[in-house]
Amino acid sequence: MLVTGYVLVAIVSLGIIYVGLNYLFAPAKIAAGFGFTEVPEHAETFLNVKGGRDIGAGLVPLALVLYGDPHALGWVFLAAAVWPLFDMLIVLRHRGKKGAAFGVHGLTAVVMVVASVLLLLG
Repeated sequence: MLVTGYVLVAIVSLGIIYVGLNYLFAPAKIAAGFGFTEVPEHAETFLNVKGGRDIGAGLVPLALVLYGDPHALGWVFLAAAVWPLFDMLIVLRHRGKKGAAFGVHGLTAVVMVVASVLLLLG
């Protein structure tokens, strides 16, 4: 169970770091996949900020993986699952793409909860 939890944490963490790098270097392209039907003009600065935060959000769990305490990682990752949950709710609230809301953000939140439970029970 622990190995599966760690693997899921690594996949999600590396995934959000990849997304963050894209928000830094190709913001308009990656923003289109977030789930909104349109991306505002001149949003590059804000999207760059989001990219930096996404990279940080991916590095925190990876640091806890290196620390080696599955319970601490499980609690932090469980708390962090609110990020994609709120992303999903925001996309839905603003009548964005339901496929992206549920398939990207919702699924990510579920995977994070599953990984957290595996780490906390392991």
